[in-house]
Amino acid sequence: MEAIVKNVERTTELLAVSQTETVQRWDKQTLDRAFQWTQYCQHVYTRFHANPTVRDILEKQLQVTNESLRTTFLGYTDITFSDLSQCQHLLLVGLLNNAAVPSSVVKLLFDTITVGGKYKDATGHCTELIEVKSACKVLSAIYLKRSTSFPGPDADVLGMTLMEMLDILLSPATGGSKVGLAGKLLDNLLQNCGENENFSGVVAAALLSRKDNKTAAATTKMASEGVSFHFILDWLQQHHSLLHNMCSTLPIGLLMDLYQQSVRFRVTYDDMLKQWGSQLEYDVGEEEWVQMDTTDGVSFKTLSDHYRSLLGACPSTKEDVERELTELKVADGDFDVRGLSVWGDLLSELNKV
Repeated sequence: MEAIVKNVERTTELLAVSQTETVQRWDKQTLDRAFQWTQYCQHVYTRFHANPTVRDILEKQLQVTNESLRTTFLGYTDITFSDLSQCQHLLLVGLLNNAAVPSSVVKLLFDTITVGGKYKDATGHCTELIEVKSACKVLSAIYLKRSTSFPGPDADVLGMTLMEMLDILLSPATGGSKVGLAGKLLDNLLQNCGENENFSGVVAAALLSRKDNKTAAATTKMASEGVSFHFILDWLQQHHSLLHNMCSTLPIGLLMDLYQQSVRFRVTYDDMLKQWGSQLEYDVGEEEWVQMDTTDGVSFKTLSDHYRSLLGACPSTKEDVERELTELKVADGDFDVRGLSVWGDLLSELNKV
């Protein structure tokens, strides 16, 4: 573990140095080693991002390293644990933005040769970045020129195309997982298309494009729970307003499809419903639950509609939802008086014939 911590520290320092005049002395060998080390950090992230103990150790080391580098390099930008997933991309962008990089190194960045077959070195990274930018422009143009209301054929096509692009970027078979580029593709699409109902529909269509895929082997779970599927869900967690828009504006029936398709989406959707409920306050004068001091919530009626759909999804889901609402009501004091617990009032509303 000590060696891993030290290597991550050295790579973080490398990223800082890559944005200084020191790169004037870099050659192909230096560049290749730099991309090897950044690729190493991406492997560290992939291996340990779900390990709380190791993640905590690395996050603490990064905090110490960042503090030291801030005092050494003017304008230094901190590196977080999540940034380790896109170290090669960060190195590439840093080099492209550094006027001190010699022309010989810039030429290498645009070369499309792979070396040794063991790793993707400095060569070809700019080409990949350009391809992602081009893909983003194509998808954005189609999105802006067509009616992409969801559900609908255009949204379905865009969603499927987006998922296929992510499959290519995230598949080891295409030369190694390019998490940073995949995230850049989604970020650029969001920037170009905006957080509106139609773009939420495209994201949902991408997730649902896995629903009827029967070609993948069962052991890989690529039919409904593939790498790209989980990547989109991870990305949505970092864009809460888009996730809220998706859960609040899409047809509830389609949300139920995603709910039954994916355990991870189920957890995300449950958390969103509980957040909406916690944002409601009882207005004694109006004798109803209303939104207070928030712009990203929903009405009591809308919340009830979502829970009612969950109750009708399947018997096991009905039992789970009723148990969870009961537990939330008990945590509020288990009162049966209207206005004291939004969860208790939800249960009463849902039990109405």
